[in-house]
Amino acid sequence: MDYQRAQEIVNSPSEYEVSYNGVSVWIDQLHGDQKTATVHLRRSLEERSEVAIAELKEEHKVH
Repeated sequence: MDYQRAQEIVNSPSEYEVSYNGVSVWIDQLHGDQKTATVHLRRSLEERSEVAIAELKEEHKVH
């Protein structure tokens, strides 16, 4: 995924399915370097990780 698409997803009122290494995640914050983001597993709000935006994959829009 590129930074611009990640920003569109974060700012969208719709919910999108995003994965990191095949695991569903929620994007919490995009970083100023435009290369990394903080994400958490959809099922666990406590565990947050900083990952490369390029490694995030948009799966589909959640209805």
